[in-house]
Amino acid sequence: MIITTTSTLEGYRIKKYLGIVTGETIVGVNVFKDMFAGITDVVGGRSGTYERELERARQLAFQEMEELAIQRGANAIIGVDLDYEVLGEKNGMMMVSVNGTAVIAE
Repeated sequence: MIITTTSTLEGYRIKKYLGIVTGETIVGVNVFKDMFAGITDVVGGRSGTYERELERARQLAFQEMEELAIQRGANAIIGVDLDYEVLGEKNGMMMVSVNGTAVIAE
Protein backbone atom coordinates (compact mmCIF):
# COMPACT_ATOMS: atom_id res chain seq x y z
CA MET A 1 0.00 0.00 0.00
CA ILE A 2 1.42 3.36 -1.03
CA ILE A 3 0.60 6.05 1.52
CA THR A 4 1.53 9.67 0.83
CA THR A 5 0.72 13.21 1.88
CA THR A 6 0.81 14.36 -1.74
CA SER A 7 -2.28 14.51 -3.95
CA THR A 8 -0.58 12.68 -6.82
CA LEU A 9 1.67 9.66 -7.21
CA GLU A 10 4.64 10.26 -9.46
CA GLY A 11 4.86 7.52 -12.05
CA TYR A 12 1.28 6.37 -11.43
CA ARG A 13 -2.09 7.31 -12.81
CA ILE A 14 -5.05 7.52 -10.44
CA LYS A 15 -7.60 5.19 -12.00
CA LYS A 16 -10.35 5.52 -9.41
CA TYR A 17 -11.07 7.54 -6.26
CA LEU A 18 -12.69 5.41 -3.57
CA GLY A 19 -13.42 8.04 -0.91
CA ILE A 20 -11.98 9.25 2.35
CA VAL A 21 -10.57 6.75 4.83
CA THR A 22 -9.72 7.54 8.44
CA GLY A 23 -8.01 6.08 11.45
CA GLU A 24 -8.21 7.30 15.04
CA THR A 25 -6.50 6.11 18.15
CA ILE A 26 -6.76 7.36 21.71
CA VAL A 27 -4.22 6.17 24.25
CA GLY A 28 -3.88 6.91 27.92
CA VAL A 29 -0.69 7.24 29.86
CA ASN A 30 -0.80 5.71 33.33
CA VAL A 31 0.22 7.46 36.53
CA PHE A 32 3.65 5.76 36.79
CA LYS A 33 4.58 6.80 33.27
CA ASP A 34 3.33 10.33 34.08
CA MET A 35 5.55 10.48 37.17
CA PHE A 36 8.60 9.31 35.23
CA ALA A 37 7.92 11.75 32.40
CA GLY A 38 7.58 14.54 34.98
CA ILE A 39 11.02 13.72 36.36
CA THR A 40 12.47 13.78 32.85
CA ASP A 41 10.86 17.17 32.25
CA VAL A 42 12.36 18.55 35.49
CA VAL A 43 15.91 17.36 34.82
CA GLY A 44 15.71 18.04 31.10
CA GLY A 45 15.78 15.80 28.09
CA ARG A 46 13.18 13.99 26.08
CA SER A 47 10.38 11.88 27.45
CA GLY A 48 10.94 8.49 25.85
CA THR A 49 7.79 7.17 27.53
CA TYR A 50 5.54 9.67 25.78
CA GLU A 51 7.43 9.30 22.51
CA ARG A 52 6.84 5.53 22.54
CA GLU A 53 3.14 5.97 23.33
CA LEU A 54 2.77 8.54 20.56
CA GLU A 55 4.53 6.26 18.06
CA ARG A 56 2.26 3.36 19.06
CA ALA A 57 -0.85 5.52 18.65
CA ARG A 58 0.33 6.77 15.25
CA GLN A 59 1.00 3.23 14.01
CA LEU A 60 -2.45 2.07 15.15
CA ALA A 61 -4.19 5.00 13.44
CA PHE A 62 -2.32 4.36 10.17
CA GLN A 63 -3.09 0.63 10.40
CA GLU A 64 -6.81 1.34 10.84
CA MET A 65 -6.84 3.75 7.88
CA GLU A 66 -4.98 1.26 5.68
CA GLU A 67 -7.37 -1.56 6.60
CA LEU A 68 -10.35 0.57 5.55
CA ALA A 69 -8.64 1.40 2.25
CA ILE A 70 -7.98 -2.29 1.58
CA GLN A 71 -11.64 -3.11 2.30
CA ARG A 72 -12.58 -0.61 -0.41
CA GLY A 73 -10.19 -2.21 -2.89
CA ALA A 74 -7.56 0.55 -2.82
CA ASN A 75 -3.87 0.08 -3.43
CA ALA A 76 -2.87 3.61 -2.34
CA ILE A 77 -3.91 6.44 -0.04
CA ILE A 78 -3.16 10.00 -1.12
CA GLY A 79 -3.49 13.40 0.55
CA VAL A 80 -2.85 12.00 4.01
CA ASP A 81 -3.25 14.41 6.93
CA LEU A 82 -2.10 13.61 10.46
CA ASP A 83 -3.41 15.35 13.58
CA TYR A 84 -2.58 15.10 17.29
CA GLU A 85 -4.76 16.17 20.23
CA VAL A 86 -4.43 16.00 24.00
CA LEU A 87 -7.67 14.98 25.70
CA GLY A 88 -9.13 14.19 29.07
CA GLU A 89 -8.99 15.60 32.51
CA LYS A 90 -5.43 16.72 33.24
CA ASN A 91 -4.55 15.97 29.59
CA GLY A 92 -4.09 12.27 30.37
CA MET A 93 -5.06 11.01 26.92
CA MET A 94 -3.48 11.43 23.49
CA MET A 95 -5.44 11.15 20.26
CA VAL A 96 -3.94 10.60 16.84
CA SER A 97 -6.21 10.92 13.83
CA VAL A 98 -5.21 10.35 10.23
CA ASN A 99 -7.21 10.63 7.03
CA GLY A 100 -6.64 10.47 3.31
CA THR A 101 -8.25 9.48 0.02
CA ALA A 102 -8.26 5.82 -0.94
CA VAL A 103 -7.47 5.30 -4.63
CA ILE A 104 -6.67 2.68 -7.21
CA ALA A 105 -3.44 3.65 -8.92
CA GLU A 106 -1.75 1.99 -11.87
